[in-house]
Amino acid sequence: MPVARNKSAPGLRLRAVLAGGDRLQLGIAALLALISTAATLAVPLMVRDLVEALSDSGGLLWPVVLMTALAVVGALSATVSGYLLARTGEKMILRLRSRVMEHTMRLPLREVRTQGPGNLVARVTSDAMMLRSVIDVGAIQLPLSTITVVATLVVMSLLDWVLVLITIGSFALAGAVIGLVIIRVRRSIVAQQTALGELAQRFTATLAALPTIKAYRAEDRATGSLTQDASDLTESTLFSARLQSLIGPVMGLGQQIALVSIILGGGARMASGDLSMPDFTAFLLYLLQLVAPVAVVASSISQLQAGLAARARFDELLSLPQEAEDTATPCPLPDKGAPGVEFRDVAFAYDDEPVLGNLTFSAPRRGLTALVGHSGAGKSTVLALIERFVHPDAGTIRVLGHDVHDWPLYDLRRRVAYVDQSFTLLEGTVRDNLLLGSDADPGDDVLLDVLHSVALRDEVLRLPDGLDTVLGRATDLSGGQRQRLALARVLLTDADVVLLDEPTSQLDSINEQRLRDLVTRLALDRSVVVVAHRLSTVQHADHVLVMESGHALDAGTHHELLLRCPEYQALVRNQQWSADERDVPQDVPA
Repeated sequence: MPVARNKSAPGLRLRAVLAGGDRLQLGIAALLALISTAATLAVPLMVRDLVEALSDSGGLLWPVVLMTALAVVGALSATVSGYLLARTGEKMILRLRSRVMEHTMRLPLREVRTQGPGNLVARVTSDAMMLRSVIDVGAIQLPLSTITVVATLVVMSLLDWVLVLITIGSFALAGAVIGLVIIRVRRSIVAQQTALGELAQRFTATLAALPTIKAYRAEDRATGSLTQDASDLTESTLFSARLQSLIGPVMGLGQQIALVSIILGGGARMASGDLSMPDFTAFLLYLLQLVAPVAVVASSISQLQAGLAARARFDELLSLPQEAEDTATPCPLPDKGAPGVEFRDVAFAYDDEPVLGNLTFSAPRRGLTALVGHSGAGKSTVLALIERFVHPDAGTIRVLGHDVHDWPLYDLRRRVAYVDQSFTLLEGTVRDNLLLGSDADPGDDVLLDVLHSVALRDEVLRLPDGLDTVLGRATDLSGGQRQRLALARVLLTDADVVLLDEPTSQLDSINEQRLRDLVTRLALDRSVVVVAHRLSTVQHADHVLVMESGHALDAGTHHELLLRCPEYQALVRNQQWSADERDVPQDVPA
């Protein structure tokens, strides 16, 4: 059966996502990091010159100025490099999230359910953040920090308590600045986590609505909305990154200030005989070379391992085949004389568990066809097969005279309108839900007229923002209102075939009658196939198919089946479709 193709190996595809468009920025960040490291490593040479100047009683101004200049250059280079590296990482995360969400939206439904929504959401949240360490740490920080540590471990340091006090005083100013930054960082992280929660919530809700999105060919629209949420998260994270990029350089600048102070203080102590030259040199080298890079190396290794593990999970996800796009398949023209839907000896099984066996039936091009039977008879599976959510193991399914696999998937779902048994709505506005399967907005008047036809106009106008009220959180609809809104969405499509998975189960008698009238009007010029659980729906059907264990037992009108089909009589007698005894005819054979 047609499935999606992966045109390249998943690892190569992921590398393109990670590196695409940011090689120049990554190169600049690496160059600046090298400049910063070089400036730091050059300071010991300045120490030597300063020591010589002290020994010869020479001037101290130029050595101090040169050391200060190197410290400032190193700090500025590290700041810009850190921000560019963070920006590169965040742009990578944005591309990766968009790619993963688009790929997931086009996966077969069975694969999505196998993976699980929570697992898939984790890919675009925590896994994506872990993968960022491949850029942040693995590309630049870890190699450079390792070089710095190796270069400085050759020197042993001996500490002096007076110089320690000088160091604390020198770091006090940097510590005050970092304290202020940390306060802002804490706030920015709260905003970042809020944005992350928004993305996770939207993505989870979209996955729950995936059958409806696929039926109305709205993958691109849903992906665009998700990508906007991901973009908001990126902006929030970049603000946090700008703040956090200051912490290391400011601390490094404090370290350099401490260095200058220690040189001056240490010189005085050496002049008084309280400090030896080897102790003085060892302290300086330790201060310069070991404090920051050792901490970076220790933390970077674990981060890099987490990032590589996340990459393996993304490779696994991106290697899953998508639904076939059928872009090269010409769109057939509907056969006006053919049934709306036709099954011929169709068999289907879920995980080797038979669901349908040699099912044969047809639904006329116009009229209402009801599928009835006990729970588990395979009725909803019939609708899923028509929509190509799943594929038959044997037999053929024809829609408007053509095999379902002869239709490009987009065009098939444009011809077939679908309302699932949960009457799924998107987490979005009323307008968004109505227009899910429409190519254009016909205007408020048309939308309100459609809502009026399903007795929902007044309820929508009473919502806080009318058609633009966001559903799904603080404001939501009742079960019956959700059903009517889902059916109103069908009215706005030009589908030739309408699939309804019990549209009246949560309606009162007045609205149920209105809905039956609506379905009757739909059936005048469309093929309507309904999974029925209430007798009131079946009584008005032009054609009734009785199913049991995936097979067709009998077919005919309601009255014909009452006369000749014992299984149908038992369904009616046991009130399988209705909790209202008044719906059950009194002349059903006992």
